[in-house]
Amino acid sequence: MSGEYALDFLTRAETFYGRLIRRRFNTLETFNDKVLRDHFRTPDAFFDYYADLAQTLAEANFERSRPESLVVEEFLFENRFRVLVQVRFLGNDDRPLRPGRAGLVRLDRWERMKGRWWIQPGKL
Repeated sequence: MSGEYALDFLTRAETFYGRLIRRRFNTLETFNDKVLRDHFRTPDAFFDYYADLAQTLAEANFERSRPESLVVEEFLFENRFRVLVQVRFLGNDDRPLRPGRAGLVRLDRWERMKGRWWIQPGKL
């Protein structure tokens, strides 16, 4: 794989994942974030990703649906046009009488089309 493809991907992924930290996913402010939306080829692709992430954060009991930190655990470059990214979200647990941390691991698929990297929500 060309270093140019990898560097372009890493720059774009860093921007996207950096925007997810300390953001509430049950608010219009985050939903309307232009920078987040710019990482998806279509509005429907963004809607699918956002709805899935918001739901899984709520199901994982993240306080205020807000991850406090994010760790990119692994990049798997399948080829120069496709990368799988394993991400771990960490935050406070919102369940009563359960102080501690909440966690969630996701696997995101990115694909390069027409010279640009895009997140592709859905089944891997």
